[in-house]
Amino acid sequence: MSFPIGPNEAERLKTLLETGALEATADPVLDRICEEARQYFDVPICTLTLLDKATQRIKVAQGLEAGETPRDAAFCNYTILSDEVFIVEDALVDDRFKDNPFVTAPPLVRFYAGAPLIFLKNIRLGALCLIDTKPRSFSRGDKAELQLYADRAVRQIATFEFEKSR
Repeated sequence: MSFPIGPNEAERLKTLLETGALEATADPVLDRICEEARQYFDVPICTLTLLDKATQRIKVAQGLEAGETPRDAAFCNYTILSDEVFIVEDALVDDRFKDNPFVTAPPLVRFYAGAPLIFLKNIRLGALCLIDTKPRSFSRGDKAELQLYADRAVRQIATFEFEKSR
C-alpha cells in the first residue's frame, strides 16, 4: 500500500519531533479526552495517533491497544491532508480502504472519523479518531464536536513542547 503525502511533509515531521509528543509517556489528560470522545459518540474505539515518516503511533487508545502500525495502512494519512474532519462512513465500499488490513481483519473498521491535530498552520501532527465496526453517518455538528476534542488534545500536546524546553 502507499499513502498520500502533503506538500509540507518535511516541515510537519520536523515539528512533530520538536514537540516531544512522540517520546512522551502515557498522559492521563489525553486518555481522558479519548474516553470522553468515545463515550460521547458511542463508538467502541477512540485513538489519538501521530504519524512519523513510516509509522502510525497510536499514543492513546480506548477500546484498542496503543502501539504502532505501519503508516501505509493508516486512515489518518488522509486526515492530515486538510483541516477538515475526514469521514469514511463504510470502509468496505470505499475503494481507498476496502482492502486495508484494518478493514479486512481486526479491528474490522467499517466507520472512521478523524479530526486532524492542527498544531500550526498547515501542520497536522496526527488525528483523533473514532472507529466503529459498523457503518455510520456523521453530521456537520458531529464533525464540529470531534474537532473540539482534537483541539483539546493539541493544547495538551503543546504542553509537552513547553515542558521539554524548560
